[in-house]
Amino acid sequence: MHSPPATKKSRRRRNLLQKSFAWAVQPALALRVLCVPMLLFINWEIVSAFMPTSYANPFSPFIFLSNPVPGPTPGERRYAKSWWDLAFIGYYIVFWSMVRQSLVPVMKKMARSYGIKKPAKLDRFGEQGYAVIYFSFTGIWGVYIMSQLPTWWYRTEHFWLGYPHWDMLPSMKRYYLMQIAYWLQQLLVLILGLEKPRKDYRELVIHHAVTLWLVGWSYLTNLTLIGNAIYVSMDIPDVFLAFSKILNYLQFETGKTVSFGVFLVIWTYFRHYLNIIILHSVWTQFDLIPSWAQQWKPEWGVWMAGWLRYQIFAPIFLLHCVNLFWYYYILRIAWRAISSAPITDDRSDDEDDGDHQGKGD
Repeated sequence: MHSPPATKKSRRRRNLLQKSFAWAVQPALALRVLCVPMLLFINWEIVSAFMPTSYANPFSPFIFLSNPVPGPTPGERRYAKSWWDLAFIGYYIVFWSMVRQSLVPVMKKMARSYGIKKPAKLDRFGEQGYAVIYFSFTGIWGVYIMSQLPTWWYRTEHFWLGYPHWDMLPSMKRYYLMQIAYWLQQLLVLILGLEKPRKDYRELVIHHAVTLWLVGWSYLTNLTLIGNAIYVSMDIPDVFLAFSKILNYLQFETGKTVSFGVFLVIWTYFRHYLNIIILHSVWTQFDLIPSWAQQWKPEWGVWMAGWLRYQIFAPIFLLHCVNLFWYYYILRIAWRAISSAPITDDRSDDEDDGDHQGKGD
């Protein structure tokens, strides 16, 4: 009996998709993809040493930042946006795929050594272990970058003063583009089904979509200072969230209780208090933008027409609403702890145990 043509077509399409994105699940294949631009870059440098050319290395933008511009002081280098940034983002999507698929099996092996055997818990442990590593890295990096900026610890008036902030510190541009690459890779994880669907899958998709909306739009419109502030407010609590989940999977009773208490305080401060400060700034300090820049003139590097106030406010507010959804489940766990009920992590992702997932990013 032959399969219907439509079924055959869909199967062929699925097989083609799996082959095209095999690098997203096979770290060795991802490494091969990463080596291609690297080898081409090295070959160009070697050949140009013997055959000098006026052309810049065309493979450099895949690996290194592009479009350097003079800084405010002599000898200082800054970077502006460039179409070549898309090549950089594409390269580091593959990079993050390799890192993720390399680290998750290591974390799963660690989980087995602690006696975790259920496949679902092994998968979740691996994912949360990767999250601890990634968000620790980006959280510290983001705080370091903010310490070099006038916006240090949410001096929000500097989101707008001196706009447009089109020339970026090298560390800021690298940080921003690698974050974009990470979130695009995370979206790819959802599309390809690399993680078992969670009970809050819809909220997770909304979270990823809004995050990409925010980061992409803020980069395009030269609002990277507020973007950095939002990243810091999101990444740091994610470290404590993932670590709390890991202790829950390991059933370290005292550790998971203490960790959850610390996580609750960190989450409340970063995800809600600081985000409300950012929302208040968008609504009340937008007019601090120089009057000449309060217009839609992309060719001048200014995009801040009056209606942009609402366009900036909307996705941050939507992200805050998603965070409130997860906050409800976090507070429910806290109430159980206070009322001496058994502490079952509603945020743990083990569907085998019937737990409800409350937070999944």
